[in-house]
Amino acid sequence: MRDGKHKQFLVAGLGAFGTSVATTLQEMGYDVFAVDSDENLVQNLSSQLTYAVCGDASDRKTLQALAINDVDVAVVGIGNLECNMMCTMLLKELGVPRVISKAINELHGAMLGKIGADKVVYAEKDMGKRVAHNLISSGVMDYIELSKEISVISLQLPKELVGKNLIEADLRRRYNVNVVAIKRGNKTMVNPAAQEAFLAGDELIILGTHEGVKRMGVEF
Repeated sequence: MRDGKHKQFLVAGLGAFGTSVATTLQEMGYDVFAVDSDENLVQNLSSQLTYAVCGDASDRKTLQALAINDVDVAVVGIGNLECNMMCTMLLKELGVPRVISKAINELHGAMLGKIGADKVVYAEKDMGKRVAHNLISSGVMDYIELSKEISVISLQLPKELVGKNLIEADLRRRYNVNVVAIKRGNKTMVNPAAQEAFLAGDELIILGTHEGVKRMGVEF
């Protein structure tokens, strides 16, 4: 398995979740291969990702065409339950070391675990067991490991950032992290504009190295 910026990711399903993970990893300097059955989604992201293809991610030939042997971590964000499970199973059969799959409910998650998913993410419900205590911060609401180097945290906006935008906060330079989304009440802004000012009560979804997200969670 490669280390550092040589690590390669595959994202299957370019909905809001998959797109956020894919584009943020690409911005951080990693190679990202993506596949989705929606041609418009693929075209919109083709210039932003290492390689994006329109195809059925639940089809073995489609996955093999993506140089699957070079993939270290795969993220399955497909909404269709059958395709989601088939893709997960095929990725493990094809030898992907770590597969993280999005589940719609606990039963789906249990089934994904049985067919080989290394990590299950619940998109439509609270993830249940919080691991924020591992970060020694009451502000961290959720924590997900995407790989041995990359993590995602859900963080209550620190008071020091209220009124600042992404440029002024300078989180990428300070912590080597990227803001994937801002949750504001019932609204979630995916890939927020750099000029978007943070408001009190915002929840930040941040992706970065383990060291970076942990420092982000405990320093404020």
